[in-house]
Amino acid sequence: MSSLRRKLSLTWKRDKSKGSNASTNEPGDKSMQPAHPQLPTRQDSMPPPRIPVSATVNSLSNIKQSDTATSKPNGGYLESRRRKSSGASLSAYSSHDRTKSDPWSSKKDTPDASTMPTARHTSVMNKFLKPKPSASTLQNPDAWYTELDKDDLGAEDEMRKMGSRRKETEIAARTIDALRKRATRKERVGPHEAIRVAMLNIYERGEIVDYPDIYFCGTQGAAKVVGDMKSDAPNFGYDDDRGDYTIVPGDHLSFRYEIVDILGKGSFGQVVRCIDHKLGVLVAVKIIRNKKRFHQQALVEVDILQKLREWDPHNKHSMVNFTQSFYFRGHLCISTELLDMNLYEFIKTHSFRGFSLRIVRRFTKQILSSLILLKQKRVIHCDLKPENILLRHPLHSEIKVIDFGSSCFENEKVYTYIQSRFYRSPEVILGMTYGLPIDMWSVGCILAELYTGVPIFPGENEQEQLACIMEVFGPPEKHLIEKSTRKKLFFDSMGKPRLTVSSKGRRRRPSSKTLQQALKCDDESFLDFLARCLRWDPDRRMKPEEAIRHEFITGKKTIAPPQRQPTRESSPVKRHNTVSAPRPLPEPPALGMKPAAGPRTGPSPHKPVAGGARRVSGATAPTTASSAKRTSTGNNSLGAGVGSSVSGLPRAAGRSASGKQDLAAAGATAAMSRRV
Repeated sequence: MSSLRRKLSLTWKRDKSKGSNASTNEPGDKSMQPAHPQLPTRQDSMPPPRIPVSATVNSLSNIKQSDTATSKPNGGYLESRRRKSSGASLSAYSSHDRTKSDPWSSKKDTPDASTMPTARHTSVMNKFLKPKPSASTLQNPDAWYTELDKDDLGAEDEMRKMGSRRKETEIAARTIDALRKRATRKERVGPHEAIRVAMLNIYERGEIVDYPDIYFCGTQGAAKVVGDMKSDAPNFGYDDDRGDYTIVPGDHLSFRYEIVDILGKGSFGQVVRCIDHKLGVLVAVKIIRNKKRFHQQALVEVDILQKLREWDPHNKHSMVNFTQSFYFRGHLCISTELLDMNLYEFIKTHSFRGFSLRIVRRFTKQILSSLILLKQKRVIHCDLKPENILLRHPLHSEIKVIDFGSSCFENEKVYTYIQSRFYRSPEVILGMTYGLPIDMWSVGCILAELYTGVPIFPGENEQEQLACIMEVFGPPEKHLIEKSTRKKLFFDSMGKPRLTVSSKGRRRRPSSKTLQQALKCDDESFLDFLARCLRWDPDRRMKPEEAIRHEFITGKKTIAPPQRQPTRESSPVKRHNTVSAPRPLPEPPALGMKPAAGPRTGPSPHKPVAGGARRVSGATAPTTASSAKRTSTGNNSLGAGVGSSVSGLPRAAGRSASGKQDLAAAGATAAMSRRV
């Protein structure tokens, strides 16, 4: 028995020395699984399900367990031992340390505690009894608070007051604070150490040897699934028929994360709340479904998240903080920081009544900060909506943009069916080419919903969605309709919107209400901000860098530069008469006509207006003539002696465009004089 114990001690010592050299504690480390190299940005196929090393499984059954307390653990990954610090257990580990430090000793007497030498290596128990400070405690969690301006601080105070009035918000805040206190860094151990002290099933004993760093093996009461390699069940029994991983609270992920509960479930897979026992922080782990198409889409998200971490290393742009990605039991997993409720849940918690413009402005600044970085890097989020914007804490106003699973680079667009319907831009609905401006459209819809509590464009389908938009902003311009590849679904052959009726029998008429009526808001800066975000033409839609300087954000009214009078060269309508005041016209020739009572002072209509605007083709002559006609009539150019009667002379002069017409007018005047 003693020789076997010495052999085990030597093996333990060798494993210890190897494992300690390979250990790293850098955040974002991806060394959890050596069998799978660091996750590539591109991957053509899914990795096969991990099969435990059969040699390890067979060798484990041949090892004779010792009778000491170390061979009979009754808790998962020392969870029970952290709670039960009995003298028998500690003395057993102390004895093991002494034997390990002096393997060749022939003494078998129990040493006196006062004379026992200090162990050369820290025991496994002491590693877990002395947790390291967590990453969250090393950083100041309220560092962002000092960067807020007066308006933001007011929004922060308003958020705190709203949360304190609601019991469920207080409970959520206490829960997350308690979990953060519980999350502490743990020392790593090697796989062989973990096998000795943790209660592992046969499948785990086979797969654990592929993990050089072990931080957590599951709680004592976790109802773990035992994988069966001979079973016909999906993924050895770890998946359901849909390809989703079977979640067990208290179980581990990759021998590092402790599953707390499920946060959500979607078409992509599941999101679970976990404690990262390596970094000592709370994280959200997205476990992708074990299906090829979801795996491919998740790889794109990982690629973008990795780049965002490089582009924003100090987390200044309100985007979710990416920790790492890894494979576990055939599933791609994405670990990010843990956040709180999303903005839809936040709206729902407050009975869909909406929020003040101060809170809306605070959220807007942070969303725009994200979009500014994305625009600089030419990344389109493609799925901005309240569900994808999360509060960092239920009592604070800090938010983070999440879910880059549908995102793409501007020059690598893959999908045409993107964005949730209520927040879908017109160019996507109409089948036009889309780009970065689709995210600004979504922002406008989100802000309107934050203010009112309900979506501004709640279409039941795409036809009604477009009808909702036209109800406020009217039909799109003709050139946009012509670019549409789906225009026949929404417009008739004349380009008029097709009539749509909702399931409740409601018909929406274009331009039947204003944006002010739709929002029930009188704040001009907010209305102008939304109107610029929700322009039909994506080229004219407001850009993030323009939005951050808007009066609604800054509180400072921007003075528009004085408009320059268009010149012949710069005006889009070059032939337009740009004369702002009537020019004095020359006197008509006196051919026997009775003189007026006084000297003529008004402009004469008998000669054309001199200037460049007259030397043009006849395409715009009616516009110029009508202008001259209104001028001559308004100024009573015939003088006081003629009275209120207006002869045809001004009209003839107004239509004149050459000297020959002036001679004809003079002849007509002479003929009239002879009749008199």
